[in-house]
Amino acid sequence: MKAVILAGGGGTRLWPLSTQQMPKQFQKIVSDKTMLEETLSRVDFLRPKDIYLAINKNHLPIIKKLHLGIPQKNIIIEPALRDTASCIGLAAAIIAKENPNEVMAVIYADHLIKNKKEFQKKLHIAEEIAKKENSLNIIEVTAKNPNTNYGYVKLGKLAKKIKDTEIYNLDSFTEKPDAKTAKTFVKSKKYLWNTGIYVWKTKTLLDEYKKLIPKTYEKLMEIAAHPKKTEILYPTLEKISIDYAIMEKVDPKKVRIIKADLGWSDIGNFEAIFNELSKSKKDNITRGETKILDCSGCLIYNHTPKPVIAIGLKDIVIIDTEDGLLISDKTASKRIKEIR
Repeated sequence: MKAVILAGGGGTRLWPLSTQQMPKQFQKIVSDKTMLEETLSRVDFLRPKDIYLAINKNHLPIIKKLHLGIPQKNIIIEPALRDTASCIGLAAAIIAKENPNEVMAVIYADHLIKNKKEFQKKLHIAEEIAKKENSLNIIEVTAKNPNTNYGYVKLGKLAKKIKDTEIYNLDSFTEKPDAKTAKTFVKSKKYLWNTGIYVWKTKTLLDEYKKLIPKTYEKLMEIAAHPKKTEILYPTLEKISIDYAIMEKVDPKKVRIIKADLGWSDIGNFEAIFNELSKSKKDNITRGETKILDCSGCLIYNHTPKPVIAIGLKDIVIIDTEDGLLISDKTASKRIKEIR
């Protein structure tokens, strides 16, 4: 198995902690390791030569400073932001040059996964299915609340069980439903959150690219064959996610859903970070030089040399960095894009 770590995102939903110059995958959000380093630690069963890293060209200096041990030839540098269909397809084309039947796992560098043992177990099960069935496999988690920032998959029939793991057929995808629809999904218990953790043979995926997005397929194959053309051809690729380009259009019979309990979150806003790190709603989560008095339910990150003092606050987010200062009600912090 090869792992393709996607680390090219902009991470602007967590401003000012995460910026285009230093997005969240390179930030120490949940521990003393960056999110990217946390991700790599979860695939430590693989050799460095079996790990590929897709990054934006502007972030190459950051990667060099982290000394991750990944071979230079395995670092896929995107000269332009063309969304996940482009970078995942390019990774598949590159890996397929050596072995078209190689299984690749797609993993996001900025997601939180608490259950490492379960994660690795499900990856191996998905690999086994990919080899036997030539299917497109997704590792998904139970939808715990009506989150409108996530995509959802509707479970089809139970296909089989492997080592107590339920494998389902796919009924359908729904990308970021409205609040009313999301509530219906969660209540029905027939839907899972779409984590974006995919496992498939490179040939299986590329066959779908050739069928569903042929122009993108042709350009990706040319780039893989002639890497020097990357700068010219890659920016001309259609900017579209793999969910819209492939997964929502592919024959559902070709998709398998592996149900998992990963402790997963994309931690896409500060309220989500608080919920993942706190043990109760009254906890205060702090980083850096901070002093608090009579506060509850607050998230305070100070990345400056100046102290942050908070008194009598409830459910407030304070993020202070060299790039800016955010003060927000915790539940409203996800609205940062409306003002930025």
